[in-house]
Amino acid sequence: MTNTKTKQTPAERHWVLTSLLFFLGWVFMYADRTILSPVQGVIRDEFMLTNAEVGLISSVFFIIYTAVQIPSGLMGDKWGRTKLICIGFLIFGCATALTGLVTTFAMLLAVRLLAGFGEGFYYGPQYAVSSDSTPAQYRTMSFAIINSGQAAGISLGLIGSSYISFELGLGWRTTFWLYALPTILIGLAIYFFIKEGTHAQPSEKALREDAGAGASVKEILSNRTLATIFLISFCNVYGFFVMVTWLPIYLADVRSIPLSETGMFASLVAWTSIPMALIFARISDRFHARKPLLAVLIPLTIASILTLINTQSWTLMIASLVAYGFVGKLACDPLLLALIADHAPKDKMSTVYGLYNCIAMVGAIAAPYVTGWLRDSTGTWDSGFYFAVGLLTIGWTALWTLKSRHAQPTN
Repeated sequence: MTNTKTKQTPAERHWVLTSLLFFLGWVFMYADRTILSPVQGVIRDEFMLTNAEVGLISSVFFIIYTAVQIPSGLMGDKWGRTKLICIGFLIFGCATALTGLVTTFAMLLAVRLLAGFGEGFYYGPQYAVSSDSTPAQYRTMSFAIINSGQAAGISLGLIGSSYISFELGLGWRTTFWLYALPTILIGLAIYFFIKEGTHAQPSEKALREDAGAGASVKEILSNRTLATIFLISFCNVYGFFVMVTWLPIYLADVRSIPLSETGMFASLVAWTSIPMALIFARISDRFHARKPLLAVLIPLTIASILTLINTQSWTLMIASLVAYGFVGKLACDPLLLALIADHAPKDKMSTVYGLYNCIAMVGAIAAPYVTGWLRDSTGTWDSGFYFAVGLLTIGWTALWTLKSRHAQPTN
């Protein structure tokens, strides 16, 4: 028994190392994405933009990011996943630095397109590597650890941007320069320290390889279970990027919170999600309870958004932000990712994750621009949040058509 544990130790160490490095990858990807949010008002004034045009800055990023998802999944499966991830980090690290040098709105859009292109190489290959590297009984926990990097990155981007730009008075460009170098270093670390391969059980590997032979994008989309998961994620992502993109300026415009503090308040959504995501992941792995947990979390997400925009109480507003962190997109993501791992063909895992993220990120493309347009058209930020609530309701309804794959609970 002692010898068995000794043999398993390197594998266990590898999945933990993989999870931690991919965690750091998400930290700097989301830091790059959210640096803009606290300073959007300043950029709006500097370049004399409408709210819709400000939203377009994030939308063009996600257009190219989304377009790269399927090709990057296919290339990762064929040519090597960690190599592709490293190339992507080098590209978007350079684009992050260049963002601080732009002098026109057109240049700003161009460098954000470049950043989106580089970041587009991460999602499918990264989750394929982590799925392969992680024993089945730890898979949702691994996804939760990795996804927590998104929360940490949001906090780093929001707090860092508002503090550096306003509290230190260094301007909105400085944060991009400061974050560029560690971004590049993380990409190199992923390439040199993460080994591609699998520690999954042989029976599971054989089963999935047989099931996945010859799978194509069309066949993946025709899989009703996978298509339903894709739809749920789209709705969830749309609501999340309404919050991430517009929450700081909403807090400044509607709640009169100083610009130097909006990043701190908005980051409540991010860092409060970390402990709950880990708890839900443990429950999911132990009891295979993906769907029941999602059935509870999505309505609570809806309730938190409705409370945010309808309450006049300062205490309830803070509580709604914390609640969204507890139950929102970042808490749901590991469950959805585990559902994909449960049902996706093994030999096309990178492609499936790329397609999953491609569809989900259409919500990220639409949310910044549509919310800005609704604000310009209706004169109120509430319309954009209500639209997000409507989509979440659709996602929750779709969840009930999902058939879960039953598995033995793990101890």
